Amino acid sequence: MNNNEVATKQEHSVTFGVNGEDVTLTANTVRNYLVDGGGRISDQEVAMFINLCKFQHLNPFLKEAYIIKFGSQPAQLITSKEAFMKRAENHPQYAGIKAGAILLRNNEVVYSNGAFALRTDKVVGGWADVFRKDRKEPHRVEISMQEFSKGQSTWNTMPATMIRKTAIVNALREAFPEALGGMYTEDDKNPNDPAQGMKSVEATEREQQANSILKGATNDNNVQPVNDIQDTSTEPEQVEKDVKQEDEQSDDEITEIIQGYEETQANDQEEQTELLDEITGQPKEDEQ
Repeated sequence: MNNNEVATKQEHSVTFGVNGEDVTLTANTVRNYLVDGGGRISDQEVAMFINLCKFQHLNPFLKEAYIIKFGSQPAQLITSKEAFMKRAENHPQYAGIKAGAILLRNNEVVYSNGAFALRTDKVVGGWADVFRKDRKEPHRVEISMQEFSKGQSTWNTMPATMIRKTAIVNALREAFPEALGGMYTEDDKNPNDPAQGMKSVEATEREQQANSILKGATNDNNVQPVNDIQDTSTEPEQVEKDVKQEDEQSDDEITEIIQGYEETQANDQEEQTELLDEITGQPKEDEQ
């Protein structure tokens, strides 16, 4: 392959129309200007993102679509809620939407309008009704907080707002599958997202790391074997007591190591969630 062929391959571009304007994307443009999170995306992830923008007519330069990569984790392909809502509202059969939070108030389930909730309420879910001109009944979706909440960042400070938005997105996708199928926002559970399939693998890796820590800690404790202790003149009762104390001390040290490891993992996840919220424009607590 000569230099001209290499240059042609590097400069290969994809052009498509979005709202009457042409958008041109290349692999270098995506890598250099459109990736958030600090990770390096693969050629396959570049192609997937360009195809998402092309076939769904999304303009990534206007933040209608994001590609986010943390370290070696699979890239996340995300559609902004604004682009999602705009696509639904432009559908010829769209006739409006109502949505709110599902609350537990005084041991009773209450369906609130909007994101209103009392301080004493417990947010347990969200609901949304999507109305189509060609259907008599609205398309209704109810989702649980337990399934969708990340338990961090804005999900802790604004749970009613977040679960309501997520209910709206899911209801719209089910009401207009031909227009919104395959588009997922930052708060969705995308069944086709490789990151979802990686969860069990990551859990296994964490378990293996914890086992490695346990093994190392046990080896470093240099606990004297019971048989060796029994060869001394110490009374059997005292031997048993000494061994028990050493075992308890070893367990305490191992527990501290595991807790420190888990705290590190939690902090890393919190930082990623906060960065994701910042990238996608999620509201902060002081903006309520």
